[in-house]
Amino acid sequence: MPPLPDRTTARLAWTRATLGDDSLVLEPASADASFRSYWRTRHDGKSWIVMDSPPAQEDPRPWLAIGERLAAAGLHVPAVQATDLVQGFLLIEDLGSRLYLPALNDASADRLYDDAMDALLRMQTQVSCDELPPFDHAMLVRGLETMPEWFLQRHLGHTPDCAEWDVLEAAFDVIIRNVLEQPRVFVHRDFHSRNLLIVEHNTPGIVDFQGALAGPVTYDLASLLRDAYIVWPRERVEGWVETYRQRLLDAGVIGTAVDPKRFLRWFDLTGLHRHVRVLGQFYRLWYRDGKPGYLADVPTVYHYVVSVARSYPELADFVALLERHAKGRDLTQAAGA
Repeated sequence: MPPLPDRTTARLAWTRATLGDDSLVLEPASADASFRSYWRTRHDGKSWIVMDSPPAQEDPRPWLAIGERLAAAGLHVPAVQATDLVQGFLLIEDLGSRLYLPALNDASADRLYDDAMDALLRMQTQVSCDELPPFDHAMLVRGLETMPEWFLQRHLGHTPDCAEWDVLEAAFDVIIRNVLEQPRVFVHRDFHSRNLLIVEHNTPGIVDFQGALAGPVTYDLASLLRDAYIVWPRERVEGWVETYRQRLLDAGVIGTAVDPKRFLRWFDLTGLHRHVRVLGQFYRLWYRDGKPGYLADVPTVYHYVVSVARSYPELADFVALLERHAKGRDLTQAAGA
């Protein structure tokens, strides 16, 4: 990945001109796995965020368009004060820094997830997914193939033989068919504890929604409850899953034919798609993009993959393949480290 030109001077100059204050400074607020970055400044006693979204790499227009859809449905996304789409700078509401992740514990989880599921249901019932890219067969395959390329081949140094590719393709077919049989809804795509914030009103605040798609009804639920950054006992997760199934039933999103067993399979295997993809993506972020920060979270993702897949007999060979090659390896260390 080639380095970007230094945008520091232009970013600061734009912020000062936009707010009419030549004394402003910018401090890092957060960054994500893309070229996009976020900066915090204060003006007249109020805190603002500057989103730096280099247009050639991270066109800010999808973020704006999707944010408008979410705000129109009453969801709390950052309000936009000013934009410069040519340079890729946006001045937006500061939702604060109270992320869900550090606030989640045994006592708070039911309340916080209840708020998040309220927001998710509104997103799935009141936000149109028309004209969004479809989470279609081709995209599902591309996501899954990230894992053998970056985890098996690049990290573990193993190139699957023909028989192993047959195992991988059979498992991928099970996962993909499960995803495609579900109702299509608006999918945030990264609806988890690092993208949800506790705010003073209309909580949670929701960020990082620019990759939204039209996709399966359980995708964001799996992102939320099988989060790469926090793990809950399976029994508790399944209780939350059933609660949400009842909400979807009451809202008419699913019918009575989608019983608890079928919905749990939807949830499990859709989450499995996400985690197989992320298992490859986290290594790609390191080996290709030089971002090592996600390696520490690989064991959680790997655990989700093998533990969920082990629950389904048709995926037994897939689990055996992964365990055979990952056994004894430190998944948090880059190859050659």
